[in-house]
Amino acid sequence: MNIHSAPTKTEANAVPPSRHSQQRLVATDKRDAIMAAALALFVERGFYGTAVPEIAERAAVGAGTIYRYFESKEALVNELYRREKQRFVAHVMLDFPGGPARELFRSMWMKMAKFAGENVESFVFLELHHHARYLDTESRKLEQRMLDTFSMITVSAQQRGELRAGPPRLLMGIVLGAFIGVIRCCLENEQDVTTADWKLAEQCAWEAIRA
Repeated sequence: MNIHSAPTKTEANAVPPSRHSQQRLVATDKRDAIMAAALALFVERGFYGTAVPEIAERAAVGAGTIYRYFESKEALVNELYRREKQRFVAHVMLDFPGGPARELFRSMWMKMAKFAGENVESFVFLELHHHARYLDTESRKLEQRMLDTFSMITVSAQQRGELRAGPPRLLMGIVLGAFIGVIRCCLENEQDVTTADWKLAEQCAWEAIRA
């Protein structure tokens, strides 16, 4: 339809978005922009090296706008942490397979690799930054629930004789340390995370913890 033609019946009857819905859309856009800017800056400069005005500038909003959505920088980083942690866990646990520990491990490792490759900033923020000083109660509980879930999976595999005996958190730390090592190697060599030899790394990590 060109600008001189009459509107169709459907177009004439179309209901424009209400002012209230438009306001919600704008609010969501600004909030998302703030969180995206905060994620990028926390990765670049760390939590303590990032000031609220810098987040506002990166998000293209006024500094005061940030406080309409978040009470403080601590509240912002905790909400960001919970959002990204939940995304990570949901991705790793999606279609979680049953069966031998070997298959569970391979599935989890490759899903972690896929998430890290597609969400480098998120993974760096979650795993390469020390959060302990500013995590609030809700964030700590989320982290503990995640650790408890993976600990139970580890203990079950140990009881079946598929994994080495030892503290579950230690075995988990060995695996995560190896995984983070691959990410660090990629970042330090300016290599795309998706091009790392994840299959070789997975095999090496499995050999470290299998019975």
